[in-house]
Amino acid sequence: MTRTYPSLLQGLDDDARRSLIAQSRPRRFRARDIVCHEGDPGDSLHVIVSGKLAVRVTTPLGQVVTLSLLGPGDSFGELALLDSASLRTATVVAIEEAHTLMLTGAQLDGLRRQHPRVDAYITETLTSYVRRLSTMVLEALYLPVEDRVIRRLAHLARLYAIDNGSAEIRLTQDDLASMAGTTRATANKVLQELAGRGLLTLRRGRISVPDRFALDRAVR
Repeated sequence: MTRTYPSLLQGLDDDARRSLIAQSRPRRFRARDIVCHEGDPGDSLHVIVSGKLAVRVTTPLGQVVTLSLLGPGDSFGELALLDSASLRTATVVAIEEAHTLMLTGAQLDGLRRQHPRVDAYITETLTSYVRRLSTMVLEALYLPVEDRVIRRLAHLARLYAIDNGSAEIRLTQDDLASMAGTTRATANKVLQELAGRGLLTLRRGRISVPDRFALDRAVR
């Protein structure tokens, strides 16, 4: 299994990559397992090896919404580890069986001292995260809701891509709606329209996309 790890850490040189893998602890989560809760101490960094994990928060009204979906190569927990007083800002739950590499704060500090490239890797990861958040804020402010739903759907299709160019998105319409910042009814209306154009098929608990490249072309 170790042979599959390097592609997940492309920003690191060989020595730093080997050190990170050697010091990390492999973790396995079953579907619906909670990796961490919102408000927990930020005591570990996870790099996702396989599977999908959802990032969810609770609104002031008590609703649980999905902010994003993470897949192989993604990581979470960097910001919490860099601030010893920081708490988890979201709950992370496994959507399907998932495997991660986990590092504690002490392990990460040691790697940063030994391998400067690890520091740069974390900075680049956080920069990418801030960039994604900024894009989501701009979309929420200026894009029509229909376009937001299609963009989130196209992103999910890439995460759930199959070799033949299709995708099987194993998320509920509620998850998609919360990721697009809208209601389930609105998301369903957009999905029905896309289904009418032959771009997807709606099934119980999943959305089948026969050609994710055609869906990409529908993004405005």
